[in-house]
Amino acid sequence: MNARLHNLSYPPRLELARTPTPLEQLKRIGARYGVTLYIKRDDLTGTSLSGNKIRKLEFVLADALSKEADTVLTCGGEQSNHARATAIAAAQLGLKCRLILRTGDPANPPAPTGNILLDQLSGAEIVWITPEEYRNRDEIFKREAAELRDKGRRPYIIPEGASNEIGAWGYIRATEELAANLADLPGGIEQPTTIIHAAGSGGTAAGLILGRLLSKMNTRVVSINVCDDETYFRRVIGRICENAIRTYNLDISFSRDRDIEILDGYVGRGYALAQPEELKLLYDVAQTEAIFLDPVYTGKAFFGMIRELKRNPAIFGERIVFMHTGGIFGVFPLANELAPLF
Repeated sequence: MNARLHNLSYPPRLELARTPTPLEQLKRIGARYGVTLYIKRDDLTGTSLSGNKIRKLEFVLADALSKEADTVLTCGGEQSNHARATAIAAAQLGLKCRLILRTGDPANPPAPTGNILLDQLSGAEIVWITPEEYRNRDEIFKREAAELRDKGRRPYIIPEGASNEIGAWGYIRATEELAANLADLPGGIEQPTTIIHAAGSGGTAAGLILGRLLSKMNTRVVSINVCDDETYFRRVIGRICENAIRTYNLDISFSRDRDIEILDGYVGRGYALAQPEELKLLYDVAQTEAIFLDPVYTGKAFFGMIRELKRNPAIFGERIVFMHTGGIFGVFPLANELAPLF
């Protein structure tokens, strides 16, 4: 692979994820649509720490420890994979954790299933807020951090999804790993490859884009948003990339218009709300390839990818890598919605 990425100076990192993760071919689904389809198994970064968030948290939590924090604060939806990963990693490191989670009725929070159950088992404090309050989460972060400081604690704020210039290093590093995977395939690293992933907070996309630019890999990064819209993600991903380039003096040329590709239109009913067609695809992929997608992120992104392939089998080129960013615990709260498919 390109020596330039090998020689890159990474910020401090904790070893929390089980990496490298395998790259596996989805032969039956690929044959169905006339493409060579691989899946990068970042759902296998761990058991409780499964998913893409832990790659980012390796760098973010290293920064928290360097600042002598004793408590981490973060936020997300009620079944947030990021919140779960943060809570478990914090417990592993001996840190306290406070989660700010949004739900429809904070006075009657959801049952402790899936990620919520793991949050609580890990000892995290949960502050329930409404979706309207969540829009002002920066102010809530300040309030909660001030309360913790008043109690003599040393809080460290982790943004939604650990998606900032520090967290982006998780997927710069993953790009280096993916380059080694591709080098072992027919066609090697030179063959054009489209990387497809779910975008929920922008950090994974930013890391993949920066990694592609740093390595000069012959790849295209396509982000399928599972919430908000293309305009929002161009702004968020662009800001993370630009902050990383400036903060770490990365010697690359980046353009929001040229380097960010958002495939919009697959949010469906909304964030964390699954449509019957999406659930049917989850079931089909599990039966066909023994791969378990989640209804919040990977299910929507895989659904979008398949819909586009049905319309135009050549849209992503001959070789595709789908980034499986985890989320299996989000399947369990939807057992009743999935049951009619069995």
